[in-house]
Amino acid sequence: MTIALDPRGPAEPLEPALSVRQVLALERVLAGEPEVVAGASQLDRPVRWVHVAEAADVGVMLSGGEMVLTTGVLLAGDENAQAEYILSLHRAEAAAVVLGLGRAFPTAPDVMRRAAERCGLPMVVLHRPFPFAELTEEVQSRLVRRKFAAVSLSEAVRTALTTLITAGAPLQLLLDEIAQHAACPVVVTNLAHRVLATAGERSAVDDVLRDWERIARQAWGHHPGPSGTGGGSVGDGWIRAELGGRGERWGQIMLCGHRGDTAGGRLLADRAAEALVLHRMLGGASAHSWEEQSAQGLLTDLISGVVPARHLLPRARAAGLPVNRRTFVPLVVRDGEPARLERTLRLLGLPGLVAELADGATAVLLSLARDQDADGLAAHFAARLRTESGQPRTVVAAAGPRTAWEDVPAGLREAQHVADAVADSSAALDLPAVVRLKDVHLRGLVRLLRDDPHVQSFAERELDGLLCAGGDDLLAVLRTYLATGRNKSRTAQLHHVSRPALYRRLEAIEGRLGVDLDDFEQAASVHIALLAHDAQQS
Repeated sequence: MTIALDPRGPAEPLEPALSVRQVLALERVLAGEPEVVAGASQLDRPVRWVHVAEAADVGVMLSGGEMVLTTGVLLAGDENAQAEYILSLHRAEAAAVVLGLGRAFPTAPDVMRRAAERCGLPMVVLHRPFPFAELTEEVQSRLVRRKFAAVSLSEAVRTALTTLITAGAPLQLLLDEIAQHAACPVVVTNLAHRVLATAGERSAVDDVLRDWERIARQAWGHHPGPSGTGGGSVGDGWIRAELGGRGERWGQIMLCGHRGDTAGGRLLADRAAEALVLHRMLGGASAHSWEEQSAQGLLTDLISGVVPARHLLPRARAAGLPVNRRTFVPLVVRDGEPARLERTLRLLGLPGLVAELADGATAVLLSLARDQDADGLAAHFAARLRTESGQPRTVVAAAGPRTAWEDVPAGLREAQHVADAVADSSAALDLPAVVRLKDVHLRGLVRLLRDDPHVQSFAERELDGLLCAGGDDLLAVLRTYLATGRNKSRTAQLHHVSRPALYRRLEAIEGRLGVDLDDFEQAASVHIALLAHDAQQS
């Protein structure tokens, strides 16, 4: 995919216009047998108006963007006047000059043609007599219709987006609406050109993201806009608008490959930018929160497996995650604030994505160079996180390093499984800072099987005597007793009761369950049932 950058900068003016090329393709104009004799490379200039003028000093009457029609009757025989005529049109930023042959010139005058070529001003001659009034009527009516259509589009888009915003719609719904009107992919980035959100047909969006690094380098590196702040057209159908307000820029929105006219695309991009700024203001959101949403969407899609990993690779690359020849380390942190995790990554200089998951878990996907010590850096991250959070018992669940992107989803699910296995567990107190699958043992296996109907029936059958009313306190004692390896002194201490009182409770538990907790096999069976019950409840 390529972008042809326009060295002239953003397309002006903003109102809808026809190009010189489009005017020359009109049926009425074709009847005059038009021939472009100069400035052929500038035929895509916008025509804002058509002006019939025979005055030699017509340039002072123009405001830019006009196509000037003339027979040249006042220029015949005076080459200096002919050259000055072209220069005055160039200074006035006229779109083109059309010379009707016959009355003053049988052929295109060389002086005018050479001057127009030097200036880059399109010069067209008509070989057959042509009533200029018909051309002005045709073009003016088309321009009025296009302007009305653009205003209608602008109002329709503004109304649709405002309705969504007032209804509290999320960012993605706004972008979907914009992409539907634009009929092309829509991309929102931060100032570093990292992709925060996209909308449009999935395959078309993937095509854009697959080559995003080069696209961003061309679009922004070579053409930042006026003074580096304005939006505009950066090529054929690639139209962008800045996001920001009160003197602060914080992002851009780009229409990628818009097939309509540039002015209409600019209008649509401007309406979209207005809506996104309003959405941010009313929702109390920030560009940073959009980055969080982007990371959350990507990691959630990776974990779910609904979208194949290879299809998510362009999104990861466009979000700024290094993906070429890297080692990926999937982590899940329980009760960790995403902002604190991101700050820890920055302090350590580790590239990665952070996203909040459900149930107080936060996923972290590290991207390391192949020669870096993945396990060592994961441990360093966990240690630094404990220091930063002031919570020395913070547990980081980790999966084994992955060198293939296709293996990352399984790694994230493994880390999430490990984190779930130690959630709300007293056993977590004795686990290392970085917990792996080998550290969760039986608890991890039971977590995996918790939704199996046979396991559920087993847990209910084994614990039936304690699951009825009044069994909660005894269930808590049993949980602690088994988790401490049937250590009665430790259990009594944790429940703040005397040893005799604990003995009475253990006897009550054995009576209700009909088991002997001193028997290893019976105690193991009850322990497994209790792990399954706790896993189902969580």
